[in-house]
Amino acid sequence: MLAALLLSAQAAYSAVSAAAPPPTERIYSGRAGNIQVQAPRVETEITVDGRLDEPVWQQAARLRDFSRFAPVDGLPAEDSTEVLVWYSPTAIHFGIRASEAHGSVHATLADRDRIFADDYVELLIGTFNDGRQASVFAVNPLGVQMDGAMVERGATGTGFGGANVSREGTDLSPDFTWQSKGELAEGGYVIEVRIPFKSLRFQAAREQTWTLNVVRRVQHSGSQDSWTPARRAATSFLAQSGRLVGLTDLRRGLVVDVNPEITANRSGAPGALGYDYTGGSPQFGGNARWGITNNLNLNASFNPDFSQVESDAGQLGFDPRQALFFPERRPFFLDGIEQFSTPNQLIYSRRIVQPVAAAKLTGTAFGANIGFLSAVDDDDASPTGDHPVYNIVRLQKDVGGSSRIGLAYTDRIEGGNYNRVGAVDGRIVLGGGYTSAFQLAGSATRSGDVSFTAPLWLARFDRNGRTFGWRTLFSGIANDFRAGSGFISRPGVVRANITPYRTFYGGQGALLETFTAGIVLDGTWQYEKFIHGEGIQDQKLHVNLNGTLRGGWNLATGYYLEKFGYDEALYSNYYLGTPDGAGGTTFVPFTGQPTIANGDWYANVATPTFRSFNASVFFLYGFDENFPEWASGELLIIQGAVSVRPSDKLRLDLTYNHQEVDRRTDGSTVSIGRIPRVRAEYQISRPLFIRLVGEYAMEKQDSLRDESRTQLPIYFGGPEGFTRAAAFEQNIFRADVLFAYRPTPGTVFYAGYGSTMTEPEAFRFQRLRRARDAFFAKVSYLFQL
Repeated sequence: MLAALLLSAQAAYSAVSAAAPPPTERIYSGRAGNIQVQAPRVETEITVDGRLDEPVWQQAARLRDFSRFAPVDGLPAEDSTEVLVWYSPTAIHFGIRASEAHGSVHATLADRDRIFADDYVELLIGTFNDGRQASVFAVNPLGVQMDGAMVERGATGTGFGGANVSREGTDLSPDFTWQSKGELAEGGYVIEVRIPFKSLRFQAAREQTWTLNVVRRVQHSGSQDSWTPARRAATSFLAQSGRLVGLTDLRRGLVVDVNPEITANRSGAPGALGYDYTGGSPQFGGNARWGITNNLNLNASFNPDFSQVESDAGQLGFDPRQALFFPERRPFFLDGIEQFSTPNQLIYSRRIVQPVAAAKLTGTAFGANIGFLSAVDDDDASPTGDHPVYNIVRLQKDVGGSSRIGLAYTDRIEGGNYNRVGAVDGRIVLGGGYTSAFQLAGSATRSGDVSFTAPLWLARFDRNGRTFGWRTLFSGIANDFRAGSGFISRPGVVRANITPYRTFYGGQGALLETFTAGIVLDGTWQYEKFIHGEGIQDQKLHVNLNGTLRGGWNLATGYYLEKFGYDEALYSNYYLGTPDGAGGTTFVPFTGQPTIANGDWYANVATPTFRSFNASVFFLYGFDENFPEWASGELLIIQGAVSVRPSDKLRLDLTYNHQEVDRRTDGSTVSIGRIPRVRAEYQISRPLFIRLVGEYAMEKQDSLRDESRTQLPIYFGGPEGFTRAAAFEQNIFRADVLFAYRPTPGTVFYAGYGSTMTEPEAFRFQRLRRARDAFFAKVSYLFQL
């Protein structure tokens, strides 16, 4: 297939290359700082075919002279890229010519948003010209799309331990309707993109100025090239964008989308008379979107299908005090999800389980970004039998050149109970690479006859330097703080953290391109003890080393030195069973040792993204908490991932997660968990694919004992008496198959089957027994008026 595409595109690529150059004033050199682009407005429409052979492309503005951004910034890009841009009354058009003089092009026929292993080009378009947010349109050499939104809140750390600093990633949740086509050519590839103004939100002014940058990912070298000469030391990546100026008379037209859907689900499970199936009757629902203005959208949904077409990947939790987080996947919530983001994640749409109806308003009005969500959940989601009602408001206002302040309010009402949260937050850019951020929140909760309030706070002060910088954090969450519409991983703690780092850069062509050394000083207090001036609970000193080698190899290692304090609340139901001398047992409350000292070493290796595969492995070993028995144990964690692409249509993703805690006294195993997962996807064509997922989750725990002191057995105590903390094992195998046809966002056909099985002995595959299964089908069609 790739050979045929190369032959068909070679003529088009050569024709464009040989064309006469445009007038000098329409050539915009990024390295020369010529980044104010006057794109021509042309009253014409063309077919998106990836050829760039229509006469209008000779009039386009041309963006040239890219610079490297990662892993080393400030150097000229090794491979040349040229981007052509013009606009019609109803859409903006981009043409991309990318040469590959130093390696092969990576291109597969992947599903939407799954082109990370390919070469690709990102268009970052900021339609509000604020340098803080942008719509992102990325496309690989075959025209496969990846899109989303970027809203900057400060540079992020990459690598284990956060030893590197890079630009913030793109939230791939939103899906836009746009056209793209790409073809391989001799020495590179050609891409054509058309983005309708109907798919964008933008200012109401007749003449527009938008921010624009283009980022190219080159897999054979492991580099990212940027059209504007962006610097890693800046407080904002988007603020370093160029500008599209003089955009006039943009016609968005009437924006009304109606998306009806029909779903059917037939579920099976063991019953009193054998294995029974329920359901199967079609369910009707739908979504609608109305573009009230150029920058404000209203969404509504009735009896929507909020099921997921792919189950969440299994996770192993090590620290029982930390809740596991699962990302949102449901389409209605994903549209405009970036408008609801807050520090500490006070808004988490997965709290809404299966709404009967929902409405959402997102966009910009009165100079502020607005997000409003209201939903009535199904009564099955409530233990009281009531319909939970959610009302969520998020407002954000730009301040000065790059700063922002925001407000949030959430309200969850369930019968006579409620939870309400109000918060204010902000990010302040101080210049010179310095930024600060804050959040103050309070919750009011009523549960039965009990009402209580509690605060939350967060403060950050960071320096984002090219060679030296730091990140600091000071936060507190009261014991009684509740976020009924949000996600709080661990309440009841105060945390202080500082992470300084130093980065060294190799010269042009050096084997070691970057090397970053950093340390983490972290302290955690129980909230009430902190308020009363009592001692710290957990203390951590982490040393992290991270290096990037030429070609895209990444190596990281480090050492953790920690001291964890006893958490009385976590073990409040623990009791020790002591023989009473008369054949019975006396139960006394468990009291653990005051502190446990830890020492762990880790290593992480990630390969470059080769044409046919890429892989990574993480290994950690050392002395760490044996949480089930509150004793020092031997901890082993192994996490591996391999992505194999034997052809441009088939990809296999394999992951393995292993976590084991052994006793230091006799080497016996306290707990062990293993989760291998295989995901196979065959892309028949751009809109059509088949996906198979198999995951085995094995979890095993020994009978618990007072390992650090008496060796007495541990019991769980409660109102109904005492239960031995006995050994258990569960082995769950889950298999899913999905056939999908998705030509555009909103128009889909899904048909799938999923089965969950169990067996008494792990990985035997001999006595598997179905615990439940389900057949699933969905049809929806997007009508755009």
